Amino acid sequence: MNTPFDHRQIRRAFSRSASSYDAAAALQHEVEARLLESLDYLGERTPSVVLDVGSGPAHAAAEMRKRWPRAQVVALDLAMPMLREAKKHAGWWKPFARVCADARALPVADNSVDVLFSNLCLQWVEDLPAVFAGFRRVLKPGGLLLCSTFGPETLIELRDAFAQADAVPHVSRFPPIAQFGDALLIAGFRDPVLDRDRFTLTYDDLPALMRELRAMGATNALRSRRHTLTGRSRFAAASMAYDTFRRDDGKLPSTWEVIYAHAWAPPPGAPIRGQGEEIATVPVSAIPIRRRE
Repeated sequence: MNTPFDHRQIRRAFSRSASSYDAAAALQHEVEARLLESLDYLGERTPSVVLDVGSGPAHAAAEMRKRWPRAQVVALDLAMPMLREAKKHAGWWKPFARVCADARALPVADNSVDVLFSNLCLQWVEDLPAVFAGFRRVLKPGGLLLCSTFGPETLIELRDAFAQADAVPHVSRFPPIAQFGDALLIAGFRDPVLDRDRFTLTYDDLPALMRELRAMGATNALRSRRHTLTGRSRFAAASMAYDTFRRDDGKLPSTWEVIYAHAWAPPPGAPIRGQGEEIATVPVSAIPIRRRE
């Protein structure tokens, strides 16, 4: 299958970053905390099975295990070293299962999951309707899907800077919120609600940003990426281009757009809609944006 992402590279990058991820991933933890707040949509319902897809070191899985001590909580991630880190958060008193698998092919029984949680994993998936169809398959009718991903404004300064220095892409292009909402509807999910935040992180220079991206595993995984090291002249040109974004306080900004969604699995027998049929595009103007510095 010809896809824009090299999933072996994604696995390698996150495997290498397993030990450094927590220290570098402050934004990911902030987004995770906001997504966990959405569990309140369940009300008084207590799930029996909870699946954390793309769990990383599984802080969310640990929190959900504490919230629902009788539930079976499963942390699933593509990178085995991440799951080894996750073991530290499981605790012998409230353990949770850990499964090494791909979000695109969940090794989970049909209609078996009450809550499917996925924080900042789906930006590495090229076919959103297909992965949402897989999520729907494993969710029980009426089950809750909570997920987040990065939007197209993410790392826009870095993308522009490298575009001026190198013809080869260095930053993925993430789907807009309307496309994300449409993919949920295509898969047959009910009552999707979408929201987004825009965060701005700051750095002293481009090398500081690149070090943090490597530490959290967010490296270039495009198949079209340059497979040799970026030369000094290209990196210097990118640094100069990035410097045009420098703020009055002397810092370089890095924009991160985060899209959140929650939706409900449909009743048994509800169709999965074909591309272009009965799709109601989500108007971006109707979605609130909270900017956090």
